[in-house]
Amino acid sequence: MAAELRELRHSSSTGSRASSSPRKQRDDDVSPLLSDSDINGCRHQRDRPFWAHIFFDDSRASPHPSKLSLFLIIALVVAGFVSVSSLISRLNAPYLCKKDGITLHCPRVKEEPSLWENPYSATTSWKPCAERRNHGLSELPGENETNGYIFIHAEGGLNQQRIAICNAVAVAKLMNATLILPVLKQDQIWKDQTKFEDIFDVDHFIDYLKDDVRIVRDIPEWFSDKSELFTSIRRTVKNIPKYASAEFYIDNVLPRIKEKKIMALKPFVDRLGYDNVPPEINRLRCRVNYHALKFLPEIEQMAGLLASRMRNRTASSNPYMALHLRFEKGMVGLSFCDFVGTREEKAKMAEYRKKEWPRRYKNGSHLWQLALQKRKEGRCPLEPGEVAVILRAMGYPKETQIYVASGQVTKEELATKEELDSFKKHVTSLAALDFLVCLKSDVFVMTHGGNFAKLIIGYRRYMGHRLKSIKPDKGLMSKSFGDPYMGWATFVEDVVMTHQTRTGLPEETFPNYDLWENPLTPCMCRA
Repeated sequence: MAAELRELRHSSSTGSRASSSPRKQRDDDVSPLLSDSDINGCRHQRDRPFWAHIFFDDSRASPHPSKLSLFLIIALVVAGFVSVSSLISRLNAPYLCKKDGITLHCPRVKEEPSLWENPYSATTSWKPCAERRNHGLSELPGENETNGYIFIHAEGGLNQQRIAICNAVAVAKLMNATLILPVLKQDQIWKDQTKFEDIFDVDHFIDYLKDDVRIVRDIPEWFSDKSELFTSIRRTVKNIPKYASAEFYIDNVLPRIKEKKIMALKPFVDRLGYDNVPPEINRLRCRVNYHALKFLPEIEQMAGLLASRMRNRTASSNPYMALHLRFEKGMVGLSFCDFVGTREEKAKMAEYRKKEWPRRYKNGSHLWQLALQKRKEGRCPLEPGEVAVILRAMGYPKETQIYVASGQVTKEELATKEELDSFKKHVTSLAALDFLVCLKSDVFVMTHGGNFAKLIIGYRRYMGHRLKSIKPDKGLMSKSFGDPYMGWATFVEDVVMTHQTRTGLPEETFPNYDLWENPLTPCMCRA
C-alpha cells in the first residue's frame, strides 16, 4: 500500500509514458492473392527508407511526383527548423520549478545530487537585480515637495519588524511622503526595548535609499507636540486592511496626510499586498530588505565569528547546518497539537494551555480530534526526533554539525560569556545573530512556518539559489511517520522523493505569493 501511495503521489511529476512496439510482419504474412512479382515489389517498397520515396521518382506511386517531393522537402525543412529552435529555446530557458496544485515540478539536471548545495546548472539562470541604480537620475522630489510625513511602529519580533520597515519605505514611495525613521515597538513577550539604531546601520539605511524615499531620523522640529503623534486619533490612520492595495493608500490615506502633514499608520503589520502594487514597489521592498537594512558592524562581525567556529568545531573545516527548531514551550502550546511525551509532561502542557488560552482550551475534550486533524494537514511543528529521522533519511551523517537557532545553547557553546554579554542587553541582538548564522550556513532547515524561516529562505534564494534551504513537507511526513508497516528503505525513498524539489530552487511566483519567501519575479533577472 505504501508503494502504491508513493507511486500515486509522484505520478504527476514523472508523467505518463506511452510505449508502442509494433509487431514485425513476417515475409510469409502476405495476401495469397498477390503474385510473386507483386510480393517482390511490396518488399522492395517496404525495405526502402522513408526518405527514399521523396528523392527517387516512382511513377506508380503518384501521378504528380515532383510536386509531392517538393512539398515533403519543404515540410521536413520547416520541421527541422522548429526542432532546432525548440532545442535552443530549451537550452536558454531559465531553470524554473512550476507548481501544479500542491505538486512542484522541477526540470531534471545531469549533476549528481549533493547534500550541501543545489545543482550548479539549476542556479545560474537568475541573478539579483534589486540593488540601487548607479549613476541614475534620482526620482526623489525636493524637501518641500513631498506630501507630508508618515510614522510607524514596527511591532513584533525582529523579523516581523524587518518586514514592517520594508513596507513602510514602499508606502512612503507610493504616496510621495517623507518617512520618519521607524520605532521598534517594545515586544510584549520579550519586554525588549531595542531601538532602530541598536540593531541596524542607520546611516547606511538612509544613504542607500536616498534616491528612492526621503527618510529623516526624527519628527520635524516645527511639530510642537510630539506625544500627540502617538496618542491622538486625529493623527492616526487605523483602518488599513491587511494586504491593502496601492489604490487604497492613494485614495484613503494620502488625502489625510496632505491635510494633517504628519500621520501615524497603526497598526502596520502586513498592511501592504504583493500582487496589487506596481512591480517597482515590490522591487523597492527587496532593495530595502537585501541591501539597505544592514545590521551593525559588531553584530555582523560576531555572526561571522560564530559561523567560522561552527565550521571548525572538529579541528578541520566542515560544512554546517542551521536548524530553526520551533519547539519552544509557547509554540508547542499555541499549536494545540499532540506530541510525544510522558503523561506528566502532557498534563503540564494541558495546564499551561488552559491558563494561557482558556477560550480555546474550554474543557479540553475536543483537542484530541483537533490535534489529529492539524497533524494530518501539516500544521504542527516537527518534533526534534522527527527532524533527526528525516535528516538521516536524506543522507546527513550523525556527525553533521548543527547550529540550533531560537535558543542560546549553541551560541553559548561557541562564544564566551564576555563575548555575548554586550549582545544580551537586547534580545533582538541575539535574534540578529541567529539570523546571520543561519543565513551563512551551508544548509538551512526549517521545522515550522514564521517570518524568521521565510526571510532566511527568501534571502538565500536572492543570493543565487545555490545554498540549500530544506522545507519539510509536514503533511506527507505525518503519513509516513504514522505508518507502522513502513520499513526504513521505503521511508528513505519516500523522504528523498518528497524533498528533492523542496530545497530552495528557483520557483515561479503565483497570485498572492509571499514576496519574502520567493523574491524571484520582481527582484531577480535572467542571468
